[in-house]
Amino acid sequence: MAPTRTVSLLVFDDAEVLDVAGPFEVFSVAGRRHGLEPFRVVLVAERPGPVHLRGGLTLLPHHTLADAPAAEILLVPGGLGTRREVGNAALIAWIRQAAAQAELVLSVCTGSLLLGKAGLLDGLETATHHAAVGLLRDVAPLAVVREGERFLDTGRVISSAGVSAGLDMSLHVVERLLGSELAEETASYMEYHWDRNEEGLRDEGV
Repeated sequence: MAPTRTVSLLVFDDAEVLDVAGPFEVFSVAGRRHGLEPFRVVLVAERPGPVHLRGGLTLLPHHTLADAPAAEILLVPGGLGTRREVGNAALIAWIRQAAAQAELVLSVCTGSLLLGKAGLLDGLETATHHAAVGLLRDVAPLAVVREGERFLDTGRVISSAGVSAGLDMSLHVVERLLGSELAEETASYMEYHWDRNEEGLRDEGV
């Protein structure tokens, strides 16, 4: 039986709801119908107390930066809050430290801005929300920003485009780590049409 991987999902005020909830659902559901627990998802915030996602959805994180467990998978969502957090030196330092210990580092949407600020995208191809391509190039000038990509797997760092693209990326991670059958079953249970990047679709924001 495969070991349980801890997925640390960073949350902060004004993060995009589906950037958080989509991957949370994928990793929480995967394998459960077979009595397996391949992933344990924990929400991590900078400080204790409620976190208010975009639109007012409120979450109570499981951990703070100070007491978060070591993670095999680090996941950084996007949203308008990334514009503020990109200047948060403590948060960026934690991302850099957590990423150094992680097996995989994932970003959804403008979560790529935070990875880029931490220097984790230097020399790598990366995806982001179609409206944030120029901003990511400013924040991470050494990254190779690819427009229109649903998600990009560069080995240890995997990035996706905006919002719903995080679901596709998360299912890709499940497939990569646990195989196609389990990933397809997860998508089927969620009644989600999974875009594997094999249909020539481009993320154009239209």
